[in-house]
Amino acid sequence: MAVTFSDLHTADGLKALEAHLAGKTYVSGDVISKDDVKVFAAVPSKPGAEFPNAARWYETVSAALAARFPGKAAGVAGSPAAAAAPAAEASKEEDDDDLDLFGDETEEDKKAAEERAAAKASTKKKESGKSSVLLDVKPWDDETDMKKLEEAVRSVQLEGLTWGASKLVPVGYGIKKLTIMLTIVDDLVSVDSLIEERLCEEPINEYVQSCDIVAFNKI
Repeated sequence: MAVTFSDLHTADGLKALEAHLAGKTYVSGDVISKDDVKVFAAVPSKPGAEFPNAARWYETVSAALAARFPGKAAGVAGSPAAAAAPAAEASKEEDDDDLDLFGDETEEDKKAAEERAAAKASTKKKESGKSSVLLDVKPWDDETDMKKLEEAVRSVQLEGLTWGASKLVPVGYGIKKLTIMLTIVDDLVSVDSLIEERLCEEPINEYVQSCDIVAFNKI
C-alpha cells in the first residue's frame, strides 16, 4: 500500500511523518532506501524537538548520505518560503511534493529505463570509435621516388580516414621508408583493407613494396 506525505516543509506535513516513523528507523523496510532519500529531500531542515521520531530519522539519513558523499559542503541554503514554490511546481509535473512510496515499477518504466541504457551505451560506443595508427610504408628500392610514394599514399581518400604527420626513416643501403600517422573511424575504415586493397594495389604499388602496422591505439 502506498504512503503519501504532503507539505513536509510545514508542521502539519511533519506531523504525518512523525506518526509514520513511530517505532521505525526508516521510512520503509529495515535499511535505508530510495524512499528515505526522497522524503529527506523534501524536508528542508532537521525537524524540531516536537518531532522526535522525525528528527532521529533525519539525523540517521543525513549521516548515511554524508558517508556516501564525503565532499565538503559549500554551504547552500534557502528559505522555507523559497523552497515551497519550486516544490509546489514540481508536484504538478513530477508529483514530488506528494511522495508516493512503495509504488510498483510498471512495464512502461522498465521499457523507458532499458531505452535510456541502450542510448547511453550507443553514445559511449560512438564516442570511442576512433583509432590512431602508425604505418611503415616501404619502397621497392633506393631508386624509388619517395616524394611520389608519399603523394600516392596520401591520394587514398576514404570517409573516416585522415592522414597525419610523416617522415622518412633510413633503413640501410640508401633505402628509406615512409613512416606516417593516420586516424580512422573504426566503423568506417579497416586498416587491413586499406593496406591490401589500396596501398599495395595498382597504381600505388608502383612505389609501395609493403606496409606494416607499427602501432594501433584506440582514441
